[in-house]
Amino acid sequence: MQNHIRELRKSVKLSQEELAKLCKVSRQTINAIENDKYDPTLQLAFDIASVLNTTVDKLFISSSNKKR
Repeated sequence: MQNHIRELRKSVKLSQEELAKLCKVSRQTINAIENDKYDPTLQLAFDIASVLNTTVDKLFISSSNKKR
């Protein structure tokens, strides 16, 4: 599942480490999510969305909803 986390994180001037601390996960977890190597739990998705002041549906792009 693709996502917009990196772009949104950078727009609010947070490092991966800062976002990770605010979400109580490791920097490696944030890195893996941003690089589409790990799908977060629903709770973590909500936590990331909250920190980035957005909604879960705006963070993630379902492969079935990609524009062709």
